[in-house]
Amino acid sequence: MEWVHLIVAGLLEIAWAVGLKYTYGFTRLWPSVFTIVTMIASFWFLSLATRALPLGTAYAVWTGIGVLGTTILGIYLFHEPRDWPRLLFLGMILVGIVGLKAMTLAKG
Repeated sequence: MEWVHLIVAGLLEIAWAVGLKYTYGFTRLWPSVFTIVTMIASFWFLSLATRALPLGTAYAVWTGIGVLGTTILGIYLFHEPRDWPRLLFLGMILVGIVGLKAMTLAKG
């Protein structure tokens, strides 16, 4: 269940990170409310995940999911660069997330 909590936390991190773009410096009410609520929810799910997962693993996976998702949505929604070095390094982050999950499963 802790991995489910961590994945939900990561997805919520993507939501609030993208939401930041729409708040215009927290000057728009509803995007700001959405962003703050998803921030709180993301941290709450992360805290649930850290009950059973090592803190370093949980934090690295949480931020990794956030980086991957936010970057992909940035490319899609905001036409941010998608050159090969950027995609290569995103792939490396993905390999790191998978590796951390595999190590956690291997230890029991």
